[in-house]
Amino acid sequence: MAKSSSLNVRVVEGRALPAKDVSGSSDPYCIVKVDDEVVARTATVWKSLSPFWGEEYTVHLPLDFHHLAFYVLDEDTVGHDDIIGKISLSREAIAADPRGIDSWINLNRVDPDAEVQGEVYLAVQMQEDPQGRFLRCHVLKARDLAPRDISGTSDPFARVFWGSRSSETSVEFPPKVLQQSPPNGWFRLLPFPGAEEGSGGSLGALRLKVRLIEDRVLPSRCYQPLLQLLAESALGSAEEDISSPLAVLEELTLGDCRQDLATKLVKLYFGQGLTGPFLDYLTRRELARTTDPNTLFRSNSLASKSMEQFMKLVGMPYLHEVLKPVISRVFEEKKYIELDPCKMDLSRTKRLSFKGTSSEEHVREASLGLLTGYLRPIVDAIVGSVGRCPPAMRLAFKQLHRRVGERFPQAEHEDVKYLAISGFLFLRFFAPAILTPKLFDLRDQHADPQTSRSLLLLAKAVQSLGNLGQQLGQGKELWMAPLHPFLLQSISRVRDFLDELVDVEGEAEAGGPAKALVPPSVTVREGYLLKRKEEVPASLATCFAFKKRYFWLSGETLSYSKSPEWQTRSSIPVSHIRAVERVEEGAFQLPHVMQVVTQDGSGTQHTTYLQCKNVNDLNQWLSALRKASAPNPDKLASCHAGAFRSSRWTCCLQAERSAAGCSRTHSAVTLGDWRDPLDPDAETQVVYRQLLLGRDQLRMKFLEDYNMDTSPEEDAGKDPSSVGGACPETLDRQREAAGRLLEVLEDLDRAHEDFQWQEQGKGAPGPLGP
Repeated sequence: MAKSSSLNVRVVEGRALPAKDVSGSSDPYCIVKVDDEVVARTATVWKSLSPFWGEEYTVHLPLDFHHLAFYVLDEDTVGHDDIIGKISLSREAIAADPRGIDSWINLNRVDPDAEVQGEVYLAVQMQEDPQGRFLRCHVLKARDLAPRDISGTSDPFARVFWGSRSSETSVEFPPKVLQQSPPNGWFRLLPFPGAEEGSGGSLGALRLKVRLIEDRVLPSRCYQPLLQLLAESALGSAEEDISSPLAVLEELTLGDCRQDLATKLVKLYFGQGLTGPFLDYLTRRELARTTDPNTLFRSNSLASKSMEQFMKLVGMPYLHEVLKPVISRVFEEKKYIELDPCKMDLSRTKRLSFKGTSSEEHVREASLGLLTGYLRPIVDAIVGSVGRCPPAMRLAFKQLHRRVGERFPQAEHEDVKYLAISGFLFLRFFAPAILTPKLFDLRDQHADPQTSRSLLLLAKAVQSLGNLGQQLGQGKELWMAPLHPFLLQSISRVRDFLDELVDVEGEAEAGGPAKALVPPSVTVREGYLLKRKEEVPASLATCFAFKKRYFWLSGETLSYSKSPEWQTRSSIPVSHIRAVERVEEGAFQLPHVMQVVTQDGSGTQHTTYLQCKNVNDLNQWLSALRKASAPNPDKLASCHAGAFRSSRWTCCLQAERSAAGCSRTHSAVTLGDWRDPLDPDAETQVVYRQLLLGRDQLRMKFLEDYNMDTSPEEDAGKDPSSVGGACPETLDRQREAAGRLLEVLEDLDRAHEDFQWQEQGKGAPGPLGP
């Protein structure tokens, strides 16, 4: 049985941040650290004291992490970035509430001298001789210490105190611990406890969502009965179902948990080749309880969230192909666009009237031309993309189109089946990606305020197309009226596109066998990196030692060539990788460098150094390489955080190239995203835990309150509405389904208990009571 631990982290927004620039504003970004390991960095929000990031990360990490920290910095183009403040959350504080943390938290000041990190290896003994008892403390070595010098290294020494405490860092042991179980091993350094002075909110605050998920994942065979029930429920009746796993899950999940559950379910059904039946099941349930077609799929129901996550799973390359060219133009051209008179800055336009000043009409005319100049290629790209839309999405939309038409067949509801599709594709996929390209990997950075406003206007226009123009001229944004003629002309093209989109042959199902590891032949990440071999002449300057190469990563190889079009490729077998780690900036006086340590058939180790374009790119490559090499044997427990240069390691100054590593490796720390392969056991374990929340309710509804001993004649005389409004035959089927689900959950309970007993070395537990 495997143990798993992950942190779901969302950096939502900031408020009331202090101004760090002479302009009276700041350019804030946030760094996320787990035990001093940088695991994520948000993009910079330019010229804002109330930034919105909305960036979400799932960090897969070791079970023994201690704390999570958020640092807010102001990015400067010249010199070092200014530190605004930090928030530190202990593992205990995060785990205190299973629902996690969701709140505004004030930033505190950062004291560089208190930013202690690293571990020390101690062997402590209490000994006695004729003169009395004494303490023997052997300080053997340290690792992962904080760099304190401009070179990126430190000159460390240790002080041992008995009684008084005046050192910068310490590992504290009370006398009782020293007497009963003398410490021997690695211990984490901590600053001395003190009366930390809070900022009182003067440094601003962050809104954070953090949830720690720790669980034990059983062997695959234990989850097969639950997977079978999930498959059966998607293929069964939806309208009257109240006792299958899907029905129970839909009733239980609310809020943020609904999106997380939708992600797990979509991946599970995709792995079994049952995404179509799963989405159809949820669609039928949604339609059964919808009386007003204008409200269809407007809420964040499990059906809506599941379709959203499904589009992200299979449609992200399609989204990039359609939108990226125009989005890149908007970012690069930085044109001023504004249609709202209340927001117009008349000094921004270069066009002058005969009076020498700009007018609203001139600004509106110029903005309309620019806006349609961006919107027209977007519409052209969308309506011409039928052949590029993934077949899985087209089949799902075809199914949705048919079900909505069956539910609302009246002539006055002819548009509903089109709106159902465009509501997902335009309003929940294209428009959000245009509004926040960073969150859909269309850009590396968030937009500046001017570009962000242009993107907002484009997103509003795409939303109007998704609504098929039904809300044009309504609401408070009448200043969008100059754009209406273009939108109305485009509606017929959008209708034709939707008709063509659902005109697809076959009922083939997307998905296939679930893969727990990176697929061997599938490229999971690619892009330009700067590469440096381990063996480089000392006379060669660092800037010339790194060569620009284009890299591809699959489950089999890390290959590279001079350019994407270059025919000849070199490759590193993924099976040879023994460690993938960051490199200290001082090693080459370069940022964002990582090392890939490999071992060839003769047992010789080689190190390849790769420089990424920014910290986000570095984190993604680290994560992808660690996932791809996860099954490899003989992983290194430690390595050097620097490089061997001038006959010594830059990190620990050891003179032997073969010297043991001075820093531990972090092979278990990876980031989660939609490109992750499916781990069906871990996904099913999450579903099982969610189902447990409704077990008592299910048991009470079907197995306790219902009189099992009543005769068929008595059953026939009952009011069907007394238990869900169903007839006796339906109740029997629901009771049987509930009993099967409860039995499966109890079997999983026993399996967890058995494995827990085995882990504790106690053997199997005795028979369970009734």
